[in-house]
Parts: sequence; structure tokens; C-alpha cells
Amino acid sequence: MDWGLQNRLSRIFKPATGRTVMLAVDHGYFMGPTTGLKNLRETISPLAPYADSLMLTRGGLRTSVDPAVDVPIVLRVSGGTSIVGPTLADEGVTVSFEDVIRLNVTAVALSIFVGTEHERQTLLSLTDLVDEGEAYGIPVLAVTAVGKELAKRDARYLGLACRIAAELGAHIVKTYYCEDFEKVVENCPVPVVIAGGPKLDSELDALRLAYDAVSRGAAGVDMGRNIFQSDHPVAMIQAVRNIVHEGATPEAAHAEFLELKEKTDDA
Repeated sequence: MDWGLQNRLSRIFKPATGRTVMLAVDHGYFMGPTTGLKNLRETISPLAPYADSLMLTRGGLRTSVDPAVDVPIVLRVSGGTSIVGPTLADEGVTVSFEDVIRLNVTAVALSIFVGTEHERQTLLSLTDLVDEGEAYGIPVLAVTAVGKELAKRDARYLGLACRIAAELGAHIVKTYYCEDFEKVVENCPVPVVIAGGPKLDSELDALRLAYDAVSRGAAGVDMGRNIFQSDHPVAMIQAVRNIVHEGATPEAAHAEFLELKEKTDDA
């Protein structure tokens, strides 16, 4: 692995822990102005100092992130579908690699849809992206997307999708937490980060998700809605960091969340 690629990965995964807290704010590419992201700049600005990286689109980056902000960018480069269309799986590459380089990003991200009629095109898009990433020292994150079929989130399917992504050259894989998650991680030779998915019932539930994932081998989280849809997103991302980087229990992290929340309320 070339120095530049290793250097970029070390910016995402903190060397002290080997883990990362990624903030996913790319939902608008298929969901539009979803709750919590209606004003992208207002959402990102207070959270960026606590994120190890931001995952977003080039439009979001250009319009809503201050170029002086020192946070690694994982650029979403796939899309072409929406929640009102017939399927989310029919994605293609939406960004040229020339623009990737122009934007000085740390990594690029693309979704694969294993087991759908669009499996082949998304996997070949991944291999093309890996070729370009290797040529310029830019890591590729593969997202094992399930579209609208959330029932696919089991260890057998996710383990298959993660392993395929790694075999095709992805440097990082983003997937869902599931029962027997450790088997997914054991069979994937590259770092696995977990998606937060739709907002859970409480912050404690989301903190338990993060704890369970990292305790079973995840290299971190790439959370979005469970952070920015919280009533206290800055307190929430700090609590998640406490779990991922400090090894806090969900209960201890939740206590920190409540303390930070009270300070915000009193301000």
C-alpha cells in the first residue's frame, strides 16, 4: 500500500485507537431534504469538530463546508436514484475522478447492491473506482447497501457483501450491525464500520448499537441520523466518541450525553 493511501487512511482511523467516528450527512443524494439536514451547513458546522471524517456529496461539500475546516472528507460518488423511484439499487458513478482530486478529498464512497438485478453494474463500478483510487492514492469505501429491503440485514448476507467488496479492492467497508456481527468482521480482511441506519427510539439505543459494534470488531461507526436527528446532536456525537475511542459503556456514555445536554440547555 502506497504512502499516500496509508496516510489518508490514518487520517480517517485515528492511529491511537485504530477506530473512527465518521459523520454521514450524504442522505440528500437520494432522500432530499430529510429531517435534520434541511440546512446542511447549520447541521455540519457544530458537529465537524467532533467528527473524524465527514461523508457527503460534492454538492454538499462545495456549498456547506468551510474549506478551512480541518476534517477529512469521504466523498459520496455514487447515485442516480431516489426514494420515490422504483429501486434504489440502480446506482451509477456520479463524480469524475478528476473532480475527486480537485476537491482534495481523503476517500471516496460508493454503494454496492449485492443480490439485486443491479449487482453486476455496482460491483464493476466499485472495481473501476478502486483502479482509480489506487492510481492516485485515494482509499475507496464500499457501502453494502440494501435499498428498501431492510430484511437483508443478517450476518450471512452482510458477510457475503462485505467479503466481495474487500476482494474487489475496497479499502474500507460500511455495513449494518447484525446478530453474529463478529463473523462478518472475521471474514472481511479490511476495516468494517457500521451504519447507524434510521433513528432509533432513544440515544441510549444508538449508543448501545455503537458499543456492540466496536466490541465485536467494528473499526468504528459512520452514523448520521442517530446523531443529527437527536435533539442534542453535539452532545450525542461526543457520547459516541466516548464509546468508540475511550471504550466507555453505553450507560457511561449516556450519562455523559445527559450532562452535556444539561449544559447546552443551561447555556
